Amino acid sequence: MRESRSKPRLWDTDWLVLRPLGSLILRSVAAYSPLQAKLIDLGCGDMPYRDALEQQAVRYVGADIDEGGDVQIGSDGRVPFDPQSFDAVLSVQVLEHVRDLNTYFAEIRRLLREDGILYLSTHGSWLYHPHPEDHRRWTGPGLVAELDAHGFAVEEKVALVGPLATTTLIRMTGFAFFLRKIPLLGAALANTLTVLMNLRALIEDKFTPAAIRQNDACVYFVRARCKA
Repeated sequence: MRESRSKPRLWDTDWLVLRPLGSLILRSVAAYSPLQAKLIDLGCGDMPYRDALEQQAVRYVGADIDEGGDVQIGSDGRVPFDPQSFDAVLSVQVLEHVRDLNTYFAEIRRLLREDGILYLSTHGSWLYHPHPEDHRRWTGPGLVAELDAHGFAVEEKVALVGPLATTTLIRMTGFAFFLRKIPLLGAALANTLTVLMNLRALIEDKFTPAAIRQNDACVYFVRARCKA
């Protein structure tokens, strides 16, 4: 799972989203965070971007509610670091799972140094997927408004995969799930179908107007700073 998120393959059902997302994260951190930046990944999971970020000389810390990270997020939503300990906070596909947005964003603001940066991605449109909970989806303007309401000014918003291609990805995910249950040939059939539908979705997304994608994407990536 860790490798497929950082280096997705054409037969992975989330290839069309994860392929550009990983590149966006690495490019943005390299371009906008200082050299030797100290970054905390809030909701890090299996830390798929750790190796690549550390190769960019980022001082990476992974934090999660489970014990798999470097530090554990407490039941109060906080991590054991002093205020203004980090140059950057990374939050990848976490926000939709957060029950208490006020606590989550308050902790990000507490952890960030002055002029620190939040790099965040979350779902616009996607299937219900609890890990362990799943609460929200956003439109492009809605996500910007949500961040503004919690004290963040969005400096960049990138929309990944428009609504036409998203419907193809959703169908592909469902078909692949059932095909993989077939003995012997199931995995091969699922992989073949996934490749074909990923390529179809790629073409569909090329023909989707940018304005439509900006407002109704599958996933959004934003770069934001705390407002004064």
